[in-house]
Amino acid sequence: MREIELFGIKTHPLPKTEFLSLIESNLENGCQIVQNGVNAASIIELVNNDILRKAINNSNLVNIDGISVLLALRFFGYQVPERVACPDLAEDILVLAEKRNYSVFLFGAHETSLQLSRKSLQERFPDLIIAGYRNGYFKAEEELAIVDIINKANPDILFLGMSSPNKELFVEKYREILTVKYFLGVGGFFDILSGLKRRAPMWMQKIGMEWFYRFTQEPKRMWHRYFIGNSKFIWLVIKEKFKKKNIYR
Repeated sequence: MREIELFGIKTHPLPKTEFLSLIESNLENGCQIVQNGVNAASIIELVNNDILRKAINNSNLVNIDGISVLLALRFFGYQVPERVACPDLAEDILVLAEKRNYSVFLFGAHETSLQLSRKSLQERFPDLIIAGYRNGYFKAEEELAIVDIINKANPDILFLGMSSPNKELFVEKYREILTVKYFLGVGGFFDILSGLKRRAPMWMQKIGMEWFYRFTQEPKRMWHRYFIGNSKFIWLVIKEKFKKKNIYR
């Protein structure tokens, strides 16, 4: 499988169809795989957090979730077919799960969002097996009890609807004792499923402006991530470009 390293962080520049094929094959074979997406905000966090970077690099699959990472890789000359946004991937996995009778456990978000997400899934995917669910608010001493709840539910698929680094570190810490076959960090996907938040129109997604749509919905929370964070990411890319030039002189 093709792999690219950026700032010491691995990514897999695959189209969504190839990810889905790999996921289905592994689910059929019973192999455990962990998948996480990376975007500009997570890259900024990763370069300064050795533990989180190790967790991402230990993932079996790392999709390019953000348009900024896609453009950066192309700027460095890599052939990257497309951005694979985690909400889009999660939607297709739900279709696959209903079709193949794979069970899903929903873990993350606050209780209202989680309950609304569950209701939405039952309406949209009537044959989907929801093995269980648990909100994403817990103390460290509750983690093993949550692992036990998930294992007793015995899901094939675990969606982690939590922010970074919580979802990545939880999986890294407990993947060896969890019986789940496929883990996917879905971030704010439950809020979208629940209807509490909306994704950008498709035309904005296609031109790489989904981030701006999110900013308009939550300007106070998102301004630092998108304006300060993106500026830091651009600076990282520029420094890396000069570093590569100096290496090959």
